[in-house]
Amino acid sequence: MAKVKTTFFCQNCGAQYAKWQGQCTSCKEWNTIAEEVIQKAEKVSWKSEAPNSRRSPKPLKVSEITHQKEVRMDTQNTELNRVLGGGLVPGSLTLLGGEPGIGKSTLMLQVALDLPYKTLYVSGEESAQQIKMRADRIQPKSENCFVLTETKTQNIFKNIEEVQPDIVVIDSIQTLHTEYIESSAGSISQIRECTTELIKFAKETGTPVILIGHITKDGNIAGPKILEHMVDTVLQFEGDRNHIYRILRANKNRFGSTNELGIYEMQGSGLREVVNPSEILLSKNEEDLSGTAISATLEGMRPLMIEIQALVSTAVYGTPQRSATGYNAKRLNMILAVLEKRAGFKLGAKDVFLNVTGGITVDDPAIDLAVVAAVLSSNVDIPIAKGICFAAEIGLAGEVRPVTKVDQRILEAEKLGFQSILISKHCKLPKIDYAIDIIKVAKVHDVVKHLFG
Repeated sequence: MAKVKTTFFCQNCGAQYAKWQGQCTSCKEWNTIAEEVIQKAEKVSWKSEAPNSRRSPKPLKVSEITHQKEVRMDTQNTELNRVLGGGLVPGSLTLLGGEPGIGKSTLMLQVALDLPYKTLYVSGEESAQQIKMRADRIQPKSENCFVLTETKTQNIFKNIEEVQPDIVVIDSIQTLHTEYIESSAGSISQIRECTTELIKFAKETGTPVILIGHITKDGNIAGPKILEHMVDTVLQFEGDRNHIYRILRANKNRFGSTNELGIYEMQGSGLREVVNPSEILLSKNEEDLSGTAISATLEGMRPLMIEIQALVSTAVYGTPQRSATGYNAKRLNMILAVLEKRAGFKLGAKDVFLNVTGGITVDDPAIDLAVVAAVLSSNVDIPIAKGICFAAEIGLAGEVRPVTKVDQRILEAEKLGFQSILISKHCKLPKIDYAIDIIKVAKVHDVVKHLFG
């Protein structure tokens, strides 16, 4: 029997200490340090093998390394493929996090039931009967999904050797425990050790593994921060449980971009992929309303048309309010200062509220011009004519600055039936005959003159 070692871990950030103390010096939280007993037993691989059975790797020059074309496994889910960068990479480890009840398990079970590959869905939170009830609602398209209700990693690996799956889904990593660590499931050391075993399995066999992870009250994935460093891809499933739309983002991706966005609609039969998100982000109001402007933005390579709503009213109290939902509040203050200094609008004594519809958060500077248009429209209480959209950045001197990939934004606006789009005068466009009227402006004054005369 190996010697038992006792260590202390912060349950909030994962910092390790030799003895107990009241406050964690790393994250400054109080009473989060707990004792964990670690069994220093000799570890074996996920699959038994003789010591020194593999030759140790030797250093190679970059020019000597052979590179094979990257192979992707199609998940049969367009939105998930887009966020992953084209599909699952063999041997990769993907971590999916999100609020409780947001639909993480539903998404992964739906993907597992649609995959043409042999898939093992390991659940440590639900019984097989509960998973069957959910699967009946989703209506599976494939018969290659195996369900295992187990939390001990050694038993999971035994079943993996028998089933030989092409893809493994773990729901969730916080419920797993290994016999090499004596602390309880969900502790810092258990999460780290279980993830290490799964990484070893994935890299040795080339089997992609998808982990579902819990999150803390701050919105971070529960467990040590090193968990996010260990995996190849970190996905975030966002949304409001009171709304039907869900957004899938990549916070980290070693095999693709982190700017892509996937949108789903929660239904009784599972999650429906939203192929054209611009339709859900634009309201269908027939009457003209002031304070509303449409902007052409980009999420990764995907163009979106989003609606910006603004409300400008006289401040009731001494200090005017500045509130922004889905938009950077500091940037809103900057734009209001530009309008007051460069365009002569007296907004200093007025409340300004801004909202990006659809419940999404946008950090693309190309929506600045739409924010300006919506604020001015609400201020003078004159609606912006239908069929007009905007795509430009606003500078501190009141100039309208160009944005990247403006041609994609124009084509998206043209596809959705807009008659005209306002862009910067300095944009360089390819020689293409657009069916939409392109209006080039240089200053905020030009925008005001065009919109309100």
